[in-house]
Amino acid sequence: MKLITTSNYEKLSQQAAVETISRIKRNSSLNLGLATGSTPTGLYQELIKDHKQNKTSYKEINTFNLDEYIGISKKDSNSYHYFMCEHLFEHIDIPLDQTHIPDGTAKDLDEECKRYEQFINEHGGIDLQILGIGQNGHIGFNEPGTPFDSRTHIIDLAESTRKANSRFFDSLEDVPKQAITMGIASIMDSREIFLLVSGASKAKALATLMNDDISEDFPASALKNHGNVTIFADKDATALL
Repeated sequence: MKLITTSNYEKLSQQAAVETISRIKRNSSLNLGLATGSTPTGLYQELIKDHKQNKTSYKEINTFNLDEYIGISKKDSNSYHYFMCEHLFEHIDIPLDQTHIPDGTAKDLDEECKRYEQFINEHGGIDLQILGIGQNGHIGFNEPGTPFDSRTHIIDLAESTRKANSRFFDSLEDVPKQAITMGIASIMDSREIFLLVSGASKAKALATLMNDDISEDFPASALKNHGNVTIFADKDATALL
């Protein structure tokens, strides 16, 4: 794992954007895996800025999101469909039918998990996956204890994850209890991974990732088994290293 440290979140976002854009310029039909949450929003803002200023094109790019809440419609402002449109897709030239997110309202959720996994494989797999990390070490919505050989599946969200995400909802009660997420094996199949880590609240998670053993109790530790991971971390996140 390669660690790139930056002085602050803005620089982290800029650095991750420079590297992401270089991959897009190298491969105009890149399969790009995307994450939601507050950490990647700065990266997305930088991609939008670059698209407007430098005309980097996304017309041949396919995107695949890590996860989606179960039971929330695409048009709900808390859905990840909505989040991605608002924070990225509506501001670049990507055709919306080339943006792919699990359907958390599918009638048969197990079938949707199989479909999504197969769909990624049919497209040739993910070239570059953007990831964040949870305070408990989750990647995607793979909570502690998720088997490393897991594929796209339904997950019960940990209370700590629901509390962390409740800032986006009216109350904790409104936060869904389940999600569809790419599995850890699905994530590990990506050819390259960028892990973005920002803020003092993630310092312990980053220190655990860097210093502790590989264990299913800390899902992100699986990344140590991947041959092409770059971690972008700001000063606050590296405080315990």
